[in-house]
Amino acid sequence: MDYGTAANMSRAPQIQTLLIVVHLGLIMCGAVRFSIPEEQGAGVLVGTLSPYFSSPYQLLTQDYLRLDHNTGNLYTTEKRMDREELCPEETRADGCIIRHTVIVGATEDPVQFSVIVEDINDNAPHFENLEIHLNLSEDVTIGAAFLLDFLAQDRDIGSNGHILYLLDRSDGVFDLEVENEDLKLVVKAPLDRETKDEYNMALVAKDRGSPSLTSSVALIITVTDVNDNCPIFSPHSPHNATILADSPKNTLVAQVKATDLDLGSNSAITYSFSPKVSERAMGLFSLDSLTGSIILRQNLHSDDMEELILKVLAISPHCSPVDTRVTVSVLPRPKEEPTIKMGFIARHENQTLIVAENEPPTPLAVLELQGDTGFNSSLYIEGEVPFTLSHLRGKYLLSTSKPLDYEEKREHHISVVVQRSAQESVITISARVIWVAVADVNDNPPLFPLSFYELELEENNRPGVELLQVTASDADSGDNSRVAYRLGAHTSRIFNIDHSTGQLFVSVSLDREQQQTHTVRVIAQDSGSPPLETTATVHIQVVDQNDNSPVFVMPHFIFFIRENVPVLAQVGAIGATDADEGDNGKISMYVMNGLNDSGPFVIPNSKKTLHTTTRLDREMQDRYEFWVMASDNGSRIRLSSSVKVTVYVEDINDNQPKVILPESNVSCLTVSPDTTAGTTITRVYAVDQDSGMNSELMYTVINQSQPFKVDPRTGNITLAQRLLGPDLRMHNLFIVVSDRGKPSPLHTAVWVNLLVNDSLDTCHLDCEPQEPFWPSPATSESVGCPASTESIESSNQIHIILFIGLGMMVISICLFVGTVILHRRRKRSQREAKVNTKESEVPLKLLDKYYTDE
Repeated sequence: MDYGTAANMSRAPQIQTLLIVVHLGLIMCGAVRFSIPEEQGAGVLVGTLSPYFSSPYQLLTQDYLRLDHNTGNLYTTEKRMDREELCPEETRADGCIIRHTVIVGATEDPVQFSVIVEDINDNAPHFENLEIHLNLSEDVTIGAAFLLDFLAQDRDIGSNGHILYLLDRSDGVFDLEVENEDLKLVVKAPLDRETKDEYNMALVAKDRGSPSLTSSVALIITVTDVNDNCPIFSPHSPHNATILADSPKNTLVAQVKATDLDLGSNSAITYSFSPKVSERAMGLFSLDSLTGSIILRQNLHSDDMEELILKVLAISPHCSPVDTRVTVSVLPRPKEEPTIKMGFIARHENQTLIVAENEPPTPLAVLELQGDTGFNSSLYIEGEVPFTLSHLRGKYLLSTSKPLDYEEKREHHISVVVQRSAQESVITISARVIWVAVADVNDNPPLFPLSFYELELEENNRPGVELLQVTASDADSGDNSRVAYRLGAHTSRIFNIDHSTGQLFVSVSLDREQQQTHTVRVIAQDSGSPPLETTATVHIQVVDQNDNSPVFVMPHFIFFIRENVPVLAQVGAIGATDADEGDNGKISMYVMNGLNDSGPFVIPNSKKTLHTTTRLDREMQDRYEFWVMASDNGSRIRLSSSVKVTVYVEDINDNQPKVILPESNVSCLTVSPDTTAGTTITRVYAVDQDSGMNSELMYTVINQSQPFKVDPRTGNITLAQRLLGPDLRMHNLFIVVSDRGKPSPLHTAVWVNLLVNDSLDTCHLDCEPQEPFWPSPATSESVGCPASTESIESSNQIHIILFIGLGMMVISICLFVGTVILHRRRKRSQREAKVNTKESEVPLKLLDKYYTDE
């Protein structure tokens, strides 16, 4: 063994102690922190305590974290960390830090570490109100701004909680602006209540997370009225009216109508006669100031025709009056009441005409006016009806003006009136009602309320379950409206329908994994002659149930990985599938820990790739066997399956050959001068913990001595030639043992000291021979011992003192900072003692005891 190796071994305990002290100082300074995004699933690797503390490890609280007792790895549990619940509202902006206490090492020292729960964008902006109402006057100026108080809140922080606002469906009339963190609604175009009295928009709140989340609230703007319109008379307001000379008192003569586009009191209108109306007219007629009705004040008794002109004013506040004229004609009564005689042409029963629907215009009857009708008498049909009267040679032909529709109207009442005309006025003096019945024909097919039905049905349903009931209606009557149901010719036989009620059933249990959608055609047919039918389509979406466990793509996963790969190196992918969909088919994987420990492996972030958690050493363990569980995310029940995983650790050349014989560099062996050539004197025996080519050894003499040689394969040292006089001395063989590792072999050197002497006394060396310049060959003569090792030891001492000085400096600074933090923490604990629970006090008390002991 060389001097450098011995010096390193002598100072290793000191350096290890120094590193432990430095790590302890870092812990006291609160430097051990881990961070993880919130809402992670179970089994996610948070970090490891192994670089800071020695095993074993015991976590005092395991609500959100699970600690591996041996490796110090921290994993998330089934209980998800919700940042908004864990951290109070007033401290969320300063960082969500959760402190945990762990018992470490054989001395069971309590220490603390922190976990920073990082925010993710898992909260959309939220409006407390469903609607925001705002009233604006229609005379508001363009550019006016109005404060919106009902803003959204977002429980996230940073960009995830920063909200932007947008206005949807504003049509360019309104816009938003932000001033001093106040949100205002700005009017961008003139408002007119008479054109549009309400604006329905959406106020959209959008955060700046990635991906961003949005929500909206209805923003309803009601435009209030101002008095900006004056009354006008309607085009339908009458200008002429006719009454009979014997009309009684309170007869309604006419009703004028004026309108004002404003609302409420702004639209109030008062009617009155103009002062220019004659005294005769004022004495005969009165005007209702609110309704505009012109009413006869007294009974008329006159045999003469006359005309009276009435000028009516419409008055509204803040407006000039507007006027209209109504000419009232007084007609004398006829001496004899006229009558209407009718002759039937079409089929009739009990004085009722019967007409089949859908017939083209058809003559129905001939009407004739009889009796003393006076002058200018004629027949007219009153109202809007699908019938006409044609005057021909003093008679009238009654006909249909268009095909009749039984489903639209089954009976018609035709009011035929006798009218007298005088100048521009017409007055009715008598009337007759003619009844027409419409006969039904089968001209309407059954109709479904919807032509396309959609429904969802969970798979694994009970056979024979009712899906839905479809109902078709037929506007015809009798047999023409009686509907029967059947399924289309290409519909699967697993569906059936009740022919009378339209109830649809499925006779088997559906399986989404076999068929996700089904389409059923339902036909409704009436009983008319010929029958008419219509079709509706039913689309059935089979909803997934969590009825399939995850399936691994291989029954056994085998991986190979080289030793000493970096931490979190990828080992290999573990493939699994789930026939379900959505969360039911979303797979999470984790390494199972149990009696057969999983070793240094983990599947981080619930992915499907296996990673290492520590460095692997093939010489410590060359194979790992464990199980990986795959679990779906079903909401009601979670299904899982497991698979065996074997990881073989492949060797790298990381071990030097170790010399077993000779035991030391100062050992010595005496050789008799009479030894014959070819005799095996001794051997060099070495081992290598690697495997394969990395463990195959080769022996080489650097300072070859002529009498002796070494076998490069076995290490046997034999006498190569007969010993002569000059050979009677000490022979120091410097032998290098090399492995055959790739790309670079590793070496170990050893001295073999052979003394050729007649005396068989025990041979010994007082010092170790000096190493020759290697790999250059040296002379065959023996080499002497080194002069001194004091310079090497002095250099080692200087390095150790330097490391200790730096360590003590770090520890002093950390102790000072730790003392200040502990003092402030104790003061805060005293203030919050009334609200802190006993469970939260236990870790702090243990930590105080730990600092006191230290």
